[in-house]
Amino acid sequence: MRRQSALAWGGALLLVLALLAVWLLRPGARDARLAPIVIGHLQDLGGPLRSDEAPLLAGARLAVEEINRSGGLLGRRVELALGDTRSDAATGAAAAQALIEKRQAVALFGCWTTACRDAVRPVVERHRHLLFHPASYEGLEQSPHLVYTGATPNQFALPATAWALRQFGRRVYLLGSEGPYSRRLHVLLGDFIRLRGGEVLATRYLPRDAPDAASVVRELREQRPDVVLNTLGGASNAQLFDALVEAGMTDLPMLSLKATEPELRAFGGGRLAQHFMATSYLQSLPGPANAAFLAALRSSQGEAAQASDPAVSLYIAIRLWAAAVRELGSPQTDAVNANVLLQVVEAPQGYAAMDPQTRHLWRPLRVAQVAPDGGLKEVMVLPRYVKPAPWPGFRSVAYWQTATADVGVRP
Repeated sequence: MRRQSALAWGGALLLVLALLAVWLLRPGARDARLAPIVIGHLQDLGGPLRSDEAPLLAGARLAVEEINRSGGLLGRRVELALGDTRSDAATGAAAAQALIEKRQAVALFGCWTTACRDAVRPVVERHRHLLFHPASYEGLEQSPHLVYTGATPNQFALPATAWALRQFGRRVYLLGSEGPYSRRLHVLLGDFIRLRGGEVLATRYLPRDAPDAASVVRELREQRPDVVLNTLGGASNAQLFDALVEAGMTDLPMLSLKATEPELRAFGGGRLAQHFMATSYLQSLPGPANAAFLAALRSSQGEAAQASDPAVSLYIAIRLWAAAVRELGSPQTDAVNANVLLQVVEAPQGYAAMDPQTRHLWRPLRVAQVAPDGGLKEVMVLPRYVKPAPWPGFRSVAYWQTATADVGVRP
């Protein structure tokens, strides 16, 4: 009897297992198990900043390729779905909405400009979703649905400005592109300069579509500042550099706080004898980690592929997201949003560690001089990584909100 009972139970168990196998192997279940994990990338693919943003897409594609080459995540491929912002805030917001609702992306990455981030942030918050923002930015915000892998002002603009004041003098000319990034950052820089005993001689903003560099050069000749703090973006830099060379003003010290390494190469930033930039990452960094990263990037995206600080920050963001998915065993957005704040990953410039309190990365800072061939040479490196402070501590949050209210800063 016992033998017959055991055989009956065994047969029943085999039948259950067979039915379960049939159920799991049915087309719908198989497709669900093997369906890729979709992440979304927001970038200008056909607008005026498409060439400036090209390194970010290269970095994102490399990160996804490396994940898939190593077996994917949880047995599934990762798919990078693209949303074209066309450098327009409303278009960027619509692209984010489509990636979340139509493509079922579990996380979003990107937004090169402050205007894009400002437009996409309400979409992400409304959906209780997640955006990884890779660009160095003006700070003054902290959203529970954003992870900021770009630098805050205390990690690049403020310490680099302090260096420039010591190096060149305290009479400063602020120059930037029309828009929220330059306007907000200039409020911080102006206060910081004055607290350091410096003087802001003038503040100018140039439209992206028709920058009048010649008038800026005339004013620079009249004002004779000790240093120019430059927050121009994109091709406006090329016109500024051309105008300075034509005017014979190549010895004027300039610190660029927006242009990336590939842009400075392309726009001839090395024609200026005293041109510097603040950054965390340089393509010339020594060490096997950076060498391996650049070799992989150029093998994947072509020998002409260039890396920039924001591109590396985007590459790091995808690696942080993947580390959280592996640890959790799930790509579920809310869970990843909490877990990613605990992650540390290797990076081309060393390591990348999140600061859970601020949702930003700890970051190194380098000031580099632009050489005549467009390369960059370090002239100052902070001895340790800098803790992020989205709201600069030398004023209150209420003060910053009031001082920048005309350009839409939110807590």
